[in-house]
Parts: sequence; C-alpha cells; structure tokens
Amino acid sequence: MAEIKYLADKVFVHRWPHDTPLWDSFTKETLDDTINKNPEKKHIIVKEKKITIQNIEFTSLKKIGISIPFFKNECTMIFEGYFGNLSGHAHITTKSGNYLDVFNRLILWRQQTFQSNI
Repeated sequence: MAEIKYLADKVFVHRWPHDTPLWDSFTKETLDDTINKNPEKKHIIVKEKKITIQNIEFTSLKKIGISIPFFKNECTMIFEGYFGNLSGHAHITTKSGNYLDVFNRLILWRQQTFQSNI
C-alpha cells in the first residue's frame, strides 16, 4: 500500500503506559516544541508499520484506533508505539475538508497492514 500523507490540526504525544521508562526533559521539551504545543499543522506520514509525526518516527505500533467523533467534522487516530527506545501514546486529529478520505485510507491501511492485530 502506498504511503498516506496528510496534515493534522492537533497532535498530542505522551508517555504510555505509565510503567515504561520516564522521558528526560530534553525529550519532553522537544515534543512540546515540535508537536504538542506547536499551533501549526503537523505533517503525518503513514507507511507500512510506521507513523511519522513531523520528523519523529513511531514503530512497534499497537492498539490503533481510528474514528470520526459524533457531531464533529474530523478524523482522529490514536495509537501506542515506540520512538527510539521510548514508549508513547499519540492522538492525531485532522479537521480538513478531506477528513473522510483520510479516515477511509487509514482504515484500509490498518486492515491491510495489521489484519487481526488491531
């Protein structure tokens, strides 16, 4: 499957699960500056079994949820994964006019890439 590229309006990455190693202050500050507290749209690339947010690549993906919340014109994806050797949980929301297309492509990617391991 080809890669999926889109812009996200809101992204939040945090340490999860809580029994994983703590993140150092540099990691927290970098995530806040580039993703969590950055008001600009974030570049998302989904390809094979990896998701890249800005320039941070997440691997070992699991618990991937993709939804369209009630009464909202947006698509949200939530997943767990690793960036480097750190475990994290990411929430990605896009409110663009093509949110339905993004949703459909993400659902197809998840089905084809992970099959029964969702």
